[in-house]
Amino acid sequence: MKVIYFIPLVVLLSQAACTQQDKTTDLDYTTATSGQEPLPDYVRQALNSETLEDTVMHTEEEWGKLLTKEEYYVLREDGTERAFDNEYNDNKKEGIYYCAACHNPMFTSNTKFDSGTGWPSFYAPISIERVKEVEDRTMGMVRTEVECARCGSHIGHVFPDGPEPTGLRYCLNSVALDFEERK
Repeated sequence: MKVIYFIPLVVLLSQAACTQQDKTTDLDYTTATSGQEPLPDYVRQALNSETLEDTVMHTEEEWGKLLTKEEYYVLREDGTERAFDNEYNDNKKEGIYYCAACHNPMFTSNTKFDSGTGWPSFYAPISIERVKEVEDRTMGMVRTEVECARCGSHIGHVFPDGPEPTGLRYCLNSVALDFEERK
């Protein structure tokens, strides 16, 4: 008899969950729902050689020894490099962009585009598991910060004004990235 009451309850709850999902707005859109195309072979090979099993953790003193002053300022102190005066804004080569602190593969040249902002911009990460999006309320505004999911370093910000297919613009600091050209 209890099973008879349980089944309608499950159906009702699942319908409520579907209804909630249908009420998303552009602000709720994330790369997890972007329906990205399959990754190229060279990207899959890089991902298969990497794991996120180990979270990279260091004290700030250790990070200070591992990173340059500029890298430390951006990656650990949430700084921003100068627009247009950075290494990867105009990079047109095909390859993979990694976190400069822990070598986590995060973005590919396939999703890079010229946003005109002066920083390298991408419309999607390789995988949503490679980045962490965090609310940022600094500088008197609300933004979404992009962090490395592996080491927690600041990479840049994501904005809802990018191109299709995601409509997102991951505006990143070159100094927070390492680039490996496709071979």
